[in-house]
Amino acid sequence: MLESPDWIGRTYTSTVGWNVLYDLTEIGSRLGASEGERRGHERVAEAFESLGVRDVHNHSFGLTRWERGDAGVTTAVPTTNEFEAIALPGSPAGDISGEIVHLGYGLPGDYDEDLTDAIVVARSDVPTHHDRWMHRREKYFRAYDAGAAAFVYQNHVEGCLPPTGSLGGGEDVMGPLPAVGVSKEVGERLRRYAADGPVEGRVTVDVDIGEGESRNLIGTLGPETDETVLVGAHVDGHDISQAALDNGSGTAVLCEVARALADREDDLDRRVTLIGFGAEELGLIGSTMYANDHDLDDVVGIVNCDGAGRARDLLAKTCGFPGMRDVVESVADDLTHPIRVVPGVNTHSDHWPFVQRGIPGVQLHSETGSGRGFGHTYADTLDKADVRAIRDHAVLASLIVERLAARDPIARRDPEHIEAELRADGVAESMRVAGDWPY
Repeated sequence: MLESPDWIGRTYTSTVGWNVLYDLTEIGSRLGASEGERRGHERVAEAFESLGVRDVHNHSFGLTRWERGDAGVTTAVPTTNEFEAIALPGSPAGDISGEIVHLGYGLPGDYDEDLTDAIVVARSDVPTHHDRWMHRREKYFRAYDAGAAAFVYQNHVEGCLPPTGSLGGGEDVMGPLPAVGVSKEVGERLRRYAADGPVEGRVTVDVDIGEGESRNLIGTLGPETDETVLVGAHVDGHDISQAALDNGSGTAVLCEVARALADREDDLDRRVTLIGFGAEELGLIGSTMYANDHDLDDVVGIVNCDGAGRARDLLAKTCGFPGMRDVVESVADDLTHPIRVVPGVNTHSDHWPFVQRGIPGVQLHSETGSGRGFGHTYADTLDKADVRAIRDHAVLASLIVERLAARDPIARRDPEHIEAELRADGVAESMRVAGDWPY
């Protein structure tokens, strides 16, 4: 059971996280390598320093700076029409005319038809009968491999909300062919046209590309031990919204974890390294650069707060580490607070560059139902955030970090076993298509 739980009460009256979230949503675009992302990191650094986090500094790295311009989808046959569209980050500029082919869900077999020079449309979801989820980048690169000239990504969520989402990954921001997002309503109109015969149309994308810089913000708490527990959240967000939920709320949780651990720093048995990752939305670039540039031999584990604080109930993706599951479940039991554990490996957030090397990791997310909801759309705004969820998850996350710092190190996994698990789950094919396969 818990001892000296006064810090929990202080967490439930703290405004540190909420104030950081509010300020982040006032900045504007926080896309990787933007001025807004830099200002976001400065705001989190200010919070860290005010809480007594030590050695707060930036780990900077270069990357392609991508800024959106105008984009659109038009049809010429069977009717002349113009539709709202937004460029997907990493899309090159282009002006593509051709047949618009709607593939529905865009499942692997859908790309077997002749798509040479076509404008390919695919939905953002998969049907319930399909055996695995398909990431946006898999659908995009399958279209590219099939000879398509442009890609149109259709949201499956109603509300006239065109989705965004990156095309690059690792250290590469750019994709090979122009791509845009359109709302469910626009995509369904294109599908109806296609049901009646060939559709001719055009996709236009205007972007500005140059050299840029992003960073990971780093600070420490606890004793100066060689071994360390990492806890992080990405500070960047997509440029079309306030990025309040993805990942302003997760960053707010990180700041509350910093406050809660600083409150009882003398109780920490190992050093805790706090990281505000950069350029996650452009393809896990910040976390990839951190993992590449740092010696990870003394990393006990990583707690990733991407998705934490969005909704009341917490979801823990423990990536096949039984010891990590034990820690999470011990916290849930002691607080009698529900945490749903998903035991399989998740490859789509900032813990992955560490987990792929066998380092124990967990992503703390929120129970928000299927799909992204308002994430990656205009509607990711502050009014949907919940200070209660931020405080709840900060308590849970800080206890998970504290217990990782106190217990015997969780056994690392052999990367070959992780590779085998991903192959068995059908994830390897998806990652290979998108160029993300690390093994």
